[in-house]
Amino acid sequence: MPYLELPDAKIFYQSRGDGEPPIVFVHGALCSHEDWNPQFEHFGARQRVVACELRGHGKSPVADPDSCSIEAFASDVVALMRALDLPPAVLVGHSMGCRVVLEANLQAPDRVAGLVLNDGGRLGQGDPEAAERKLRAEMAAAYEKVMGALFAGMFNEKSDPELRDRLVRRALAIPQAVGLAFFPRMIAWDAGRLEEALASVRVPTLVLQSTFTNAQRVRVSLEPRADNYWFEVVREHAPSARIQIVPGIGHFTMLEAPEQTIRAIAGLLELVPKLRRSER
Repeated sequence: MPYLELPDAKIFYQSRGDGEPPIVFVHGALCSHEDWNPQFEHFGARQRVVACELRGHGKSPVADPDSCSIEAFASDVVALMRALDLPPAVLVGHSMGCRVVLEANLQAPDRVAGLVLNDGGRLGQGDPEAAERKLRAEMAAAYEKVMGALFAGMFNEKSDPELRDRLVRRALAIPQAVGLAFFPRMIAWDAGRLEEALASVRVPTLVLQSTFTNAQRVRVSLEPRADNYWFEVVREHAPSARIQIVPGIGHFTMLEAPEQTIRAIAGLLELVPKLRRSER
């Protein structure tokens, strides 16, 4: 199995295909690169594709779980792109992975040709340290209950129950130390860096959204032409980003609506060559 060897972690990845722009798929919190299998297989027949496993997840062991953060995940993705000597790539992130690809764009904008933010959002606001402390206390008191409820709520009544149960079990199988390390930091990242990260975007960007977490922390499926606070944040700080809704499904858009996700990514890819030609 291919790994990127880092001083404090081993990053598992898969790569196949040839052609530009390459696509780098980044999974969500307590998830797996396998969530992108339908899109990986489709685009891998046409161009270079890479799917990585973030540190502390699945096949990517980490020496110190406390090293897990949005910034560290993004640094690992950038290191992988450099190790593979990729030309500017389209970064496709899901959920927490949206934060990771936005942070990667902050760290290495020269490596990024486009962004797809699949069912991202903003969970943390106000003082970053206070937001982090609050969630850390909640999680430490009842980690499995909090995580189990979080993942079960990512699906709706139309979702495949076998898929739901499998992904909940997979999330809870990842060491608690990993989740306790990065989830509170993710909330702090939302509060302290999200707006900067969105405002820094200078490449074609698609926000592909199927759900939204409301003020009561309940995840709801979106209807066509829905609006919400997350869209307002995107429009304010990244006004050139396109917003597309996939209605009536749960949080795992790429698994519950794989063909729609493929078409949406393909639409974003059509914008990337035009940008690159105009810059030459």
